[in-house]
Amino acid sequence: MPEDIAGSEQMLANWNQNIQERAARYQEMATRVQGMTISERSSDGSVELTIGSNGILQNLVINESAAGKRMSEVSGEIMKLLQRAQSKIPALLQEAMAETIGTQDETANVLFDEAKKNFPAPPPEDVRPAYEVNEINFRVEDDAAPPPPRSTPPPPRRRPPSDDDDFGGDSVLS
Repeated sequence: MPEDIAGSEQMLANWNQNIQERAARYQEMATRVQGMTISERSSDGSVELTIGSNGILQNLVINESAAGKRMSEVSGEIMKLLQRAQSKIPALLQEAMAETIGTQDETANVLFDEAKKNFPAPPPEDVRPAYEVNEINFRVEDDAAPPPPRSTPPPPRRRPPSDDDDFGGDSVLS
């Protein structure tokens, strides 16, 4: 029976050591992921942004070259870049997991699946963003032809005669 107790103590010590090692690997993964950032830049360089591993915007730069663009184009570019950057988070998370806790870990796979759900791949580039579809245009369109000019001026307006014209049409104040 003393062998059973010694074996149980050894098993418990091994289990405790395994838990501590696993916790240290999770802490290392969390530290790595926390320090990661993702940066994206528009093709023309007019917009640049950086997000943290949590998907939150950390830095946004709108360069002077964006001055000639419509604001709906600039805001659409920002949203496209943000989504493109966020869609890279699952891959970074998976890389950090592979280097620390391994990709066979059940908890790691749950975290990875959740990241893929929260940060999906961006839509294809050729799809028009919703802001362009629902944009309201307040410009005056010059499609209608102006009305034709009048050939003769309208006749002058005359005052109808009045019954109480006691002053001969002159003003009382004169």
